[in-house]
Amino acid sequence: MNVIARNKKASHLYFLEDRFEAGVVLRGTEIKSIRAGKVSIKDSFVRIRNNEAFIINMHVAKYAQGSQFNHDETRERKLLLHKREIERLAGKVQKENYTLVPTQIYIQRGRCKIEIALAKGKKLHDKRQSLKDKDMKRRLEKELSHRH
Repeated sequence: MNVIARNKKASHLYFLEDRFEAGVVLRGTEIKSIRAGKVSIKDSFVRIRNNEAFIINMHVAKYAQGSQFNHDETRERKLLLHKREIERLAGKVQKENYTLVPTQIYIQRGRCKIEIALAKGKKLHDKRQSLKDKDMKRRLEKELSHRH
């Protein structure tokens, strides 16, 4: 598994729960740009419409060697999930107020895959607590490494 991009912002803004792997429907030169690492999922999210999942705001830069057939950078891209998975995700999003957030994009056996997570939004005090915990963990690691 070759990880191309991660959404570090997601774990700061949301409590990430279940994770799913989805394929992405790409056109033309998009896969070449993704393999070159010219992709960002920082501000993207997943929306379910008509029993189909789409990733919105995923930015794939234009391919440098592409011609007039280059792709639109932020178009909606369809995600490939099983019907049962989509139904389950749609139910959680509607009933339990979850959000679908992409956490990473990677290449697996020549195919572009996206890991999406069911996420609940954090409140401000939750974000502060997460930062405190992260800082304490970092300090503890530093102390332990200095003792040896």
